[in-house]
Amino acid sequence: MSLEAFRDAVAEAERLIRNPPFEISEQELAEGLDYLGGSIRSAIQMAFDYDLEHPVLINPTHQYSRQGLDNPDAIYFNAYLSEGASYVVSGRRGTTADLSFQIMAGTYTDTGAPETLAAFDDRELEIADDGTFEWHFGPELGLRKGSTLIVREVYSDWNTEDRGTIRLQRLDTAGVARGPVTIDRIDKRYGVAAKMLVGRIKTWFAFPEWFTYKESVNTLTVPKSTPGGLASQFSSIGHYELEPDQALVVTVPASDDAAYQAIQIGSKWYVSTDYEHHQTSLTRAQSHVDEDGMLRYVISEQDPGIANWLETTGHPAGVMMLRWQRVARELGASDGPTVELMALADVHSQVTQLAAQQVSPEQYAGRIAARQVGVARRMLS
Repeated sequence: MSLEAFRDAVAEAERLIRNPPFEISEQELAEGLDYLGGSIRSAIQMAFDYDLEHPVLINPTHQYSRQGLDNPDAIYFNAYLSEGASYVVSGRRGTTADLSFQIMAGTYTDTGAPETLAAFDDRELEIADDGTFEWHFGPELGLRKGSTLIVREVYSDWNTEDRGTIRLQRLDTAGVARGPVTIDRIDKRYGVAAKMLVGRIKTWFAFPEWFTYKESVNTLTVPKSTPGGLASQFSSIGHYELEPDQALVVTVPASDDAAYQAIQIGSKWYVSTDYEHHQTSLTRAQSHVDEDGMLRYVISEQDPGIANWLETTGHPAGVMMLRWQRVARELGASDGPTVELMALADVHSQVTQLAAQQVSPEQYAGRIAARQVGVARRMLS
């Protein structure tokens, strides 16, 4: 039975987590087992909400179920599509910085990223004065078996922007009742969940090896279209290794040509670290911008006493990513970041602009409180 296959898949996924292709500390093992719990949850959700005849938008990635260096600023929705079917996506545009759509020919696997069949943001939609919109699509996009829709709603200011509404309907099955629950259907869904679970763990072991870890440590790339991701997004990727008394200073222009700009760090599991109770990511709206129009961030374990501190939260090594979305033009090297490795004790003397963004422990605690409220008011789980 496929329920037995799912039990076997959980055991296999645990083995993979306990024996990853990189060295881990006791804290990282604990985080890996937490990652496993979220992956089990997501696999069950995707398999049991899966319905090709009457698809729904599923929220499988959030602070309790992380994957693929998930964006702390994004709400993700996924749905599986059928070859030859016609659909409408409808809703009301909220006030978030970006709303984007991507249709892929399949899903990410440990052998590669699928072909993108469509990728655009809401600027290509006809949005009425009341914020409502509809997007009709179907066979003309080349939908095939395994095609998936991904919708990303992305915040710049967690505490002032509001999520919109969005719905997916398959048109040729509208009004057709779903059949009764059968043992065969449930058995198949446990089988699907088993494949998803193990595949998910293996995929996100492989993905950063193709791109992120090919770069030199403590560097970030020139902005370019995100590899394997949303074609309308530009990103800069890298990974860091720091001693407890070291820091990375990342300097990047505050872009006037992107509605959304952000930086985050993540763990060896290629997932976001705790962005709700720690400052492990910052959008442009959340960041201090210097008088010269530059954003200066300090990545370190110890607190440098500044607003734009990115906490490594016990991770001496991890991944980094900057994103630009809803861009008005192609981005290049002059739009991208520079990185300086230095002793944490020397940060303020070597980067004098940091004096303008000093914060007290009490002020920093206020920033964390605002993050907690921001996550609570927007996140689905």
